[in-house]
Amino acid sequence: MGRARIPRSSRAGRVLLPVLATLLFLGVLVVGVFPTRTYLAQRNAVAAATRQLDQLQASNRARQDEAARLQTPAEIERLARRDHDMVRPGEEVYHVLQAPQAPLKVPDVWPFAPLQQRLER
Repeated sequence: MGRARIPRSSRAGRVLLPVLATLLFLGVLVVGVFPTRTYLAQRNAVAAATRQLDQLQASNRARQDEAARLQTPAEIERLARRDHDMVRPGEEVYHVLQAPQAPLKVPDVWPFAPLQQRLER
């Protein structure tokens, strides 16, 4: 007798099943994995932006507190006395000067001897 013939529908099923499985797998990747990666990346970006916003808001609050403190009469007077040597009428300002530095000593050999003579003048 000869070889048994395989019906055409059975051969098509053997070829069609892997192709359909591959297409289904690729469809799951396209629909499930890629949008999920994008979603996770966006979620991380939003979290980072939220952290940065919180830091900036805290910094703004600190600057606003400092600005409010700088507007008080006591702070204005303190800064005027410290930075501009301002005093109230009747007060006197005394400045304490640093002790003078010791004179610079250089070797008394050439080429330093002329320099030492100039420093001593």
